[in-house]
Amino acid sequence: MEKYIVDIIYLIGSVTFILGLKMLSHPDSARKGNLIAAAGMTIAILGAIFLEKGINNYLWIFGGIIIGTIVGWIAAKRVKMTAMPQMVSLFNGMGGACAAVISIVEYTKHDFSHGGAALIAIIMAGLIIGTVSFTGSMIAFGKLNGNIGDKVFPGQKFINLVILLAAVSLATYLSMQPAADNTLLLVTLGIAVLYGVMFVMPIGGADMPVVISLLNSFTGVAAAFAGFVYNNQVMLTGGILVGSAGTILTILMCKAMNRSLFNVIAGAFGTAGGAGGSGDKQQGTVKEISASDAAVLLAYSKKVFIVPGYGLAVAQAQHTCHELEKLLEEKGVEVKYAIHRVAGRMPGHMNVLLAEADVPYDKLLEMEDANSEMPNTDVSIIIGANDVVNPAARHDQSSPIYGMPILDVDKSANVIIMKRSMAAGYAGIDNELFYYPNNRMLFGDAKASLQKLVTEVKGL
Repeated sequence: MEKYIVDIIYLIGSVTFILGLKMLSHPDSARKGNLIAAAGMTIAILGAIFLEKGINNYLWIFGGIIIGTIVGWIAAKRVKMTAMPQMVSLFNGMGGACAAVISIVEYTKHDFSHGGAALIAIIMAGLIIGTVSFTGSMIAFGKLNGNIGDKVFPGQKFINLVILLAAVSLATYLSMQPAADNTLLLVTLGIAVLYGVMFVMPIGGADMPVVISLLNSFTGVAAAFAGFVYNNQVMLTGGILVGSAGTILTILMCKAMNRSLFNVIAGAFGTAGGAGGSGDKQQGTVKEISASDAAVLLAYSKKVFIVPGYGLAVAQAQHTCHELEKLLEEKGVEVKYAIHRVAGRMPGHMNVLLAEADVPYDKLLEMEDANSEMPNTDVSIIIGANDVVNPAARHDQSSPIYGMPILDVDKSANVIIMKRSMAAGYAGIDNELFYYPNNRMLFGDAKASLQKLVTEVKGL
């Protein structure tokens, strides 16, 4: 009877995961979807603890749950929006580590006298993928946090391939052995750790959102393998959903950059050594604009596009930006936001940032929709974005961002770029838009500049 109850509980959990993921597709229902999926996970965990056979060490289980809940709650409450990508990488890495630990435990206690080569192969796959996800996510965390720089050296792609083949070969060999070999297991683990580090180390700049999405899919796949090992349907369903969703998101983001996934992984786009092309040369005269003149230009426009970027998150200026938007609308200005898929440091970074400030979702336009309206836009105001509005992507074949679809803000009648300085963006190249005749630079901290604009617009 308990077996049937467990199956029903796992079915309920799987259904809530699917519903929750579906509801995450729209901001209006995302919060509710997250809670539904979390409730399903809670039910599945409790069902596994109390109804699965052989589980009786409740003290250790609930001790770990309580500690993890407290640490996770405090970390999530204290994290700043600018550090959200690091938090996502960290939490994702923990999921990969769990999958790797499960593989180690199950391998060491497996009864090889009954065979099970297929099961060992699944265990080893979970070990390698989970370990790569963990170490890769930790490197991504360090790079996003500014603790680790990009490392590129000659022959790195070939060396990475050799390391990966070594890990896969050892895993295959262990799957065919009649007895456990814990030494080789640890060697395989070490090689997987090394590959995880080498895999992410050369990748930086504008590719970071893609890497985070890819590592997230790795964790889902590793969790799905753990579901196979335990014959746990809810773990299998959850892993497949995370893995497939992460893979689809990765493909969509690669499409948004007009690059293949292999090119992202092997190309080291956005690393310190990746700058090049005409973006490195000053192409004209930079013209500045004062906050008062910018306010007049915005207030007497018919249509304004706001293009948010990582600088908006750094300045924590999303609420002030929303205030400016509302003031302009009171004066009859149509205000919308142009969102590039890879703006920021993680998938959906700008959407999350603006949702925190209660910006209506229908004001957020994807790149294709926004670009169709740019020629009829009076002012595009860019707040902290750089690479995703650089016109060099269209015509400069020597530029590392050549071919990447961008927001066509230069087609607006006027452009205002809000930046602290003339520094290059995260991809490491200069932005030729700075020198366009229809562009004006409003230098300063994004939040302070927006506050000045709010004050000036109120006074008009």
